[in-house]
Amino acid sequence: DEKKRERFLDHKETEHLYSQLKLSDNRMIQYIIPMLILTGARKREVLDARWEDFDFELSSWRIHTTKLGRPRHVPLSEGAVSLLQSMKRYPECRWTFPNPKTLKPYSSIFYAWDTARKAANLKDLRIHDLRHSFASFLVNSGRTLYEVQHLLGHTQIKTTQRYSHLTKDTLL
Repeated sequence: DEKKRERFLDHKETEHLYSQLKLSDNRMIQYIIPMLILTGARKREVLDARWEDFDFELSSWRIHTTKLGRPRHVPLSEGAVSLLQSMKRYPECRWTFPNPKTLKPYSSIFYAWDTARKAANLKDLRIHDLRHSFASFLVNSGRTLYEVQHLLGHTQIKTTQRYSHLTKDTLL
């Protein structure tokens, strides 16, 4: 069943994917995909992010409208903060990850994503699997399901359990 499939990145695959993202003609994809991995946010949440939604002093990102239709606050790791601080900002553009040609949010990043994932030999990886990867990196580094549930904005712990995959090494 497609809904129940367990696909998440390991560290080596993540590095390989990142190296391919940096080669992309789409200059913004090298920031969008790592932001998904570093925050566990949904694709549309990242694509629609605005600079004013980030509070660098509090290391926090306010997502205005989630899938459930209400705002949530996402704590930003040092990695996410440094990613954001390394990005080019366009004057007079409120969007964090705009299409440089239109200065508006991307409606689709599929072509750039598909090209990078195939070049990284990760043809079976979907963008939504990056959310599973985020959850899995956390539980495998010792974070609790309760913490992961909060970070992903899940209302049900069962959903978080479906997203969080323990590696064989962690279990050993």
